[in-house]
Amino acid sequence: MDLQQKIRSLPRQPGVYLYKNAEGEVIYVGKAKNLRNRVSSYLLEKNQMNSKTGTLMREAVDVDYIQVANEHEALALENNLIKQRKPRFNILLRDDKTYPYVKLTKGDRHPKVFVTRKLRKDGGQYFGPYFPGNLAHRIVDLIHRSFLIPSCKVDLNRYHPRPCLEYYIKRCMGPCVENLVAPEIYREAIRDVQLFLDGKENELESRITHRMTDAAMSEQFELAARYRDQLVTVHQLQEKQRIASAENEDADVFGYHFDHEMLAVAQFHMREGKIVDKRDFFWEDLPASELAAGDEEETASGEEPEPAWSEAEAGVLSPVSQNELPPQPQAFSPASFFSAFLKQLYLDQPYVPRTIYVPLEFPDRAALASLLSTQGGRKVEILAPQRGDKRSLVDLVGQNAKQSYDQRFRTLQPSKNAIADALQDALNLPEVPTRIECFDISHIQGAETVASMVVWEKGEMKKADYRKYKVKTVSGVDDFASMREIIQRRYRKLQESGEPFPSLILIDGGLGQLHAAYAALEEIGVTLQPLASIAKREEVIYVYGQEDDPVVLDRRSPVLHLVQRIRDESHRFAISYHRKRREMRDRDSELLNIPGVGPTTRKRLVEHFGSVRGIKAAGPDALTAVVNVKTAAKIRAYFLAEREAAIDGSGTANSNSGSLRILQ
Repeated sequence: MDLQQKIRSLPRQPGVYLYKNAEGEVIYVGKAKNLRNRVSSYLLEKNQMNSKTGTLMREAVDVDYIQVANEHEALALENNLIKQRKPRFNILLRDDKTYPYVKLTKGDRHPKVFVTRKLRKDGGQYFGPYFPGNLAHRIVDLIHRSFLIPSCKVDLNRYHPRPCLEYYIKRCMGPCVENLVAPEIYREAIRDVQLFLDGKENELESRITHRMTDAAMSEQFELAARYRDQLVTVHQLQEKQRIASAENEDADVFGYHFDHEMLAVAQFHMREGKIVDKRDFFWEDLPASELAAGDEEETASGEEPEPAWSEAEAGVLSPVSQNELPPQPQAFSPASFFSAFLKQLYLDQPYVPRTIYVPLEFPDRAALASLLSTQGGRKVEILAPQRGDKRSLVDLVGQNAKQSYDQRFRTLQPSKNAIADALQDALNLPEVPTRIECFDISHIQGAETVASMVVWEKGEMKKADYRKYKVKTVSGVDDFASMREIIQRRYRKLQESGEPFPSLILIDGGLGQLHAAYAALEEIGVTLQPLASIAKREEVIYVYGQEDDPVVLDRRSPVLHLVQRIRDESHRFAISYHRKRREMRDRDSELLNIPGVGPTTRKRLVEHFGSVRGIKAAGPDALTAVVNVKTAAKIRAYFLAEREAAIDGSGTANSNSGSLRILQ
């Protein structure tokens, strides 16, 4: 059955259709109220005149479909299939940051609380999103300090021989060591944390007050004081946090700017009537690749397009000749774009504000609002204001989108502080990084293994703090053990001297080097140090503790450029030191071939003359100033014989024929 016959056999029911190419890959996913009418419209001549549809239909050789009960199911299924298959003719959601959630790992033996930017169906409980992004980190930090939940990244599903410093300074219960804390006490603390994150402050306050009273009655005053501090923390956190609430004042506002086939979208988050944060999205080369994301099936009034044929004509339809219809450029369609964009942004999200303001009407607006209302259990409105204060707000967001566009696509160089803030968001760091120390290992088949450390501080490479290391305890090819040695040497020294640790330790390598570095830190009792690595080929950044969610940045991202710049500098510095070590090794082997020259004499000669070339050019008097007359004569005889051998081999002598070979 060819493509047209398949289209004729499609039902007139709601559903999702999938166009496939000759390799069987899904290249476009769309939804329809009437599958046959919608899919057949792709064969209309007027639709094939634009570049998107024309290119799509030239590549499509097959169409598949999934029939559903109603338009709501079609919307949800379309969104899921786009996210799973990532068809190249669909808009794919891209942004420079996602907002954090607080995750409670309910399935672990000893649950933990930490910040994450990925939602997974793994049995954990997620709270958020939080605006602004650093609010989640502040809340988790206070939870760790007040409820004594572990803040380290050690595996709590197994016991360890000893606790870390956090336990001894009474900042953690120590569940990582057997018998340090009773299971029921730890479960009670986790229950308190869950109540707080759920916003059930009255119940939590009642529980803590009851425990505080019991502790005071039994004269456990230190324990009672800790419960008192927890009550203070609960009150403070309830005042500080602006977690997305369910009040009418909560809204998301969108604006956009499109130019030269590139698009920037700005999103403002309004919570309790105040703008609390901004989010940017970017797309490039839209008409050539991803303009087709919007489902153009319905008009603004919801009417179905004309079918490509009537029932009477079904048997005599002749396809439109692709050769006769050169595709015409298609202008950017904001309505089609927002139709696809909002589906990917909000469907399957745990929280959607009550009101979403967009700059214009778009297909499926009412249907999407209805689906989001059903999903969240409360009414959600998607509005396109035309006048008044709300329209002014949408215009303001559009102006911000233009500024983001200019910064991304025109200047391409945001400020140092902006890059540092973006790096914190991208890598989920607890604070804005001010100092990064990056390490790399260099060797050739395990010979002359060395390491480098370069430093980025406050926007610049700080060469005065660069360090180079000779690996001492590892023989052969073992990058992991080499990395472990160097990391431990570096940060044990910082511990002993009392110097501050960097904001981030960056490793040039993959997961193996990352885990080796963490093992070295763990051995010296450091478990809270932010640690990441960047793989050379994939340019993927792994953050320790979040290895399952590697950070994949856009190739134009200033954050990626910064990390690459630091990584490349560490690689250059390591290679330079390795080459120097090899040159010294090669020079050593040559000089030690001279009778009467041992390691001590060789060192004295190199230090005095600076190089083998200098030794070769030295006269008898200069040599005897360093060695005795007999050794000086042997050195001169060695270089004379080498020179004569070179002349015999080539027939001519040049100025460098007697110099020693230095391997590069």
